Amino acid sequence: MPNRVQWNPRYSVGNETLDDQHRMVLEQCNALADHVVETSPESDLRFHTIFNELTAGAREHFSKEEELLIQCACPTLEEHKNECNEFEYLSAEIITTENFDKLELQRFLIFWWVGHILDSGERYRASIAGSPAD
Repeated sequence: MPNRVQWNPRYSVGNETLDDQHRMVLEQCNALADHVVETSPESDLRFHTIFNELTAGAREHFSKEEELLIQCACPTLEEHKNECNEFEYLSAEIITTENFDKLELQRFLIFWWVGHILDSGERYRASIAGSPAD
């Protein structure tokens, strides 16, 4: 059974743009869940399309996060860069349908992103709360 996560206000980092991006990633992870059980070619194609959109959105999200962290002189900027590099490596080398079945991949992504969102909220909230959304 795939995992689904709904947005919880405690996930907020206090910045509308980042919170919207976090919500979008969770929505994409949930959308992947719609296609993990079905084995039709159409469902497989939709799964891959959503996965590719999610990884592209992740790059955009990490870039925006980094931009805000630099503006706020956040002391955990280096940790953020390491986390971005980790996800980039994972998405390029490991989290593929060649290494995971769709269900495992969806579960991995939802857990990774919930961890990122919770950790971001804890580490960045004080630095970026109230920062401009754009």
